[in-house]
Amino acid sequence: MKTLPPATQLRPSVNKSEPIPLTPIAEAIQQLLPTIPQVTDSENIAPLQATGRVLAGEFKSPLSVPPWDNSAMDGYAVRVADLDAIPKTLTLSQRIAAGSVGEPLQPGEAARIFTGAPLPLNANAVVMQENTEQADAGVVIKQGVVPGENLRAQGEDIQSGQTLFQAGHRLRPQDIGVLSSVGCTSVEVTRKLKVALLTTGDELVAPGTKLNEGQIYNSNFYSLSALLANLQIEVVDLGIVEDSFDSTLKILQQAAAEADCIISTGGVSVGEEDHVKAAVETSGSLDLWKLAIKPGKPFASGKVNGTQFFGLPGNPVSAFVTFVLLVRPLLLTMLGCARAFPQWLPIAAGFHSSESGVRQEYIRVSLTGEGGPGVSLLPFENQSSGVGASLSEADGLAIIPPYTAVAQGDLLQFLPFSELII
Repeated sequence: MKTLPPATQLRPSVNKSEPIPLTPIAEAIQQLLPTIPQVTDSENIAPLQATGRVLAGEFKSPLSVPPWDNSAMDGYAVRVADLDAIPKTLTLSQRIAAGSVGEPLQPGEAARIFTGAPLPLNANAVVMQENTEQADAGVVIKQGVVPGENLRAQGEDIQSGQTLFQAGHRLRPQDIGVLSSVGCTSVEVTRKLKVALLTTGDELVAPGTKLNEGQIYNSNFYSLSALLANLQIEVVDLGIVEDSFDSTLKILQQAAAEADCIISTGGVSVGEEDHVKAAVETSGSLDLWKLAIKPGKPFASGKVNGTQFFGLPGNPVSAFVTFVLLVRPLLLTMLGCARAFPQWLPIAAGFHSSESGVRQEYIRVSLTGEGGPGVSLLPFENQSSGVGASLSEADGLAIIPPYTAVAQGDLLQFLPFSELII
């Protein structure tokens, strides 16, 4: 089994003489990162509204969790020093349920205690109820314990003043639980981004409209809107732009005035009806155009009147792939997210393929097997960039570097779509 080059190894091998008029993706990322504007404004919101948002500053716990020593199970709170012989009968002094506070434990006494209840003063262990029996004089301890046994110590989970999250952390559902456990009612996060989303193409119509001959439904807007919603980004719907230079220029300038970022799909290739590239250059500049990837070669990035612009291809798979590989992490970078790029995993190929071409390939694959070492990747049969349904059937993307043949069992870099859910 061999391990194929990681995602950053995108150039063809040195013995290939064919020139590449395209930008490798790792190079594109390094080129774009310094140009991405940063959002500095923040707002305070309730934790229940904070899932997917990026912390504007570090968050320190105002208290310890648990706030006091408490019982880890139902049983009897004791002073270990009283258990000088086993079995030992102790006087039952009190009953302490969760939510109540007991009296200090005196020598020779035990307290009936329940899971989560605060340990009474002077007690230093809990005997499981299974290791006791009732007696007229109190309770018989049939098995000894050591100090600290069956307890949850104060601050065992979280210490008062502990930094729970650093600035730039993107909050997940489990983080909301942690914030709530320390009584947080407000958290400071970077304000939401506003992204203007437009699609180009005279053939496109919105769902709910009757299709005429030559028309198709506009799927890109809906898939990209859903991806942006997962990032807690506000979408400005600029609709479908007709294939003309003047209309494209007008809508781009409108978008630049309304949003933090503009995303378009279609119109970034070199056809006579592709006007986005020229319109962007008229109102600003292009920092990048054309990538050495498949699918997704006609990708553009630049500025329109100073506003960040990303131009995605029109084919649905190409638009999706360029969004998740480039636009999504760059939008998170705009928000100050510390972990903006997704995690790729090495998974064995369950197939073989002949040598790839000059471009880095991102193929749609499904996971097969029951987990563990038996898991492998199987490619979707039709890898055309127009087959949008394949994105729903696949579990993620796998990388095939340039000029690379794949043998069954080779380790490929795999990006699960689950990485992109939040």
